[in-house]
Amino acid sequence: MTDYQRIQAPTQNTGYAWMVVCILTLSYAFAFIDRQVLNLLVEPIKKGFELQDTQISLLQGLAFVSAYVLGGPIAGRMVDVSHRRNIIAVGVALWSVCTALCGLATSYGALFAARVGVGAAEACLMPAAWSLIADYFSREKLPRAMSLYLLGPYLGGGCALILGGMVVGAASKATVEFGPLGVLEPWRLVFVCAGLLGLVPVLLTLLIREPARQALNAAATTAERFTIGEIARFIWHGRAFYVAFFIGVAVLTIVLYAFQAWIPAFFSRRFSVSIRDIGFQYGMLVLLMGCLGVLSGPVIGRWLQRRGHRDFALRAPLIAAICVVPFAAMLPFCRSYAQALVSCAGVTYFCAMPLAMAASGLQLVTPNRMRGIVSAIYMFMISVVGVAIPPTVIALLTDRVFQDPAMVGWSLAIVCVASALIAAAVIARSLGAFRAALVAAETPTTEIA
Repeated sequence: MTDYQRIQAPTQNTGYAWMVVCILTLSYAFAFIDRQVLNLLVEPIKKGFELQDTQISLLQGLAFVSAYVLGGPIAGRMVDVSHRRNIIAVGVALWSVCTALCGLATSYGALFAARVGVGAAEACLMPAAWSLIADYFSREKLPRAMSLYLLGPYLGGGCALILGGMVVGAASKATVEFGPLGVLEPWRLVFVCAGLLGLVPVLLTLLIREPARQALNAAATTAERFTIGEIARFIWHGRAFYVAFFIGVAVLTIVLYAFQAWIPAFFSRRFSVSIRDIGFQYGMLVLLMGCLGVLSGPVIGRWLQRRGHRDFALRAPLIAAICVVPFAAMLPFCRSYAQALVSCAGVTYFCAMPLAMAASGLQLVTPNRMRGIVSAIYMFMISVVGVAIPPTVIALLTDRVFQDPAMVGWSLAIVCVASALIAAAVIARSLGAFRAALVAAETPTTEIA
């Protein structure tokens, strides 16, 4: 029996462990329903509050991300030293309430504040979930478990579009009175319904048992707690990998979140598609292509690994970044709605494909009691670079440079092509450092299950 086999817990890779991943995936999906439903409602919110694209982009980015990134390090530290299941349950409850409050906002300021609340509460989920999954699964099974969890954004994003479009379509045909809240406009009703549905995962989360903390390599210890200074020194020592990883993957996610933020508006302005049809058709595309991309990631990783690439966890994001470029570049040249959907399908698939590989790679080279903080730093970079900046940059290009809302497709293409090329260059430079980090962590190369 190897040292690694001796440190595996009996709870790893069990049916219960897979149930835990399913619950966490559901929570992640509901997080993205609450986070992404705003993107479908850009046009009615603009009309209701008489806003410009730039003001909408602040709701999509700054309002959410400002609290998300401030709460991330706090949540990450709590994850490393306290009960992770309880952190998730409280967070899910809080962001669901704040989503419902978005639908009750009577001013732009109130809507902004509610979005801040959503971001602050959602900051707890990813560090806690990643830490739990890494303890419930062995190194061999971790990529597959991560790929299941990372279906959440696409399940949630797709459902947000589909259900949002259905609610808007139904509410537009009849007056809808929502109990003591009175008659609500369709876009407000979408937020309220999303918030109330989000309370469902809270009860399921309580079924999760806190597992014993495990190590993913023979050299690591699981019981010790590291000080902030020790964590900082560890990251600084491994900066050749961590800095390139954080920047490269974060820049690649610009493409994903830029498309999700502005594609509904692009379809509406360029092809005059209704919110209901955008919600169903683009929602199904996100759901199917996103899930296909996430699930195929470990398969592609295994294929790369069999060909001798120990750095498969980062080589997959490099391939994805290169493949994104032609699909993003074709968007403004699309002459039909169907062609634009093809562009979106390619971008969605290749942005989703490397997520599980990147997430598992980060866990493999990071000690257990540092994973919360390291995941929070990763979340910070994703949030600031990938979520906060793109919506506003695209809006500024549309409002200030092109000065034409109909040119949002060109703004999307420019930002996304540039981001994918930069991501490819940075990730390519990080491959050697990642291989060295794997050796330092003494994690043997084994085939992905």
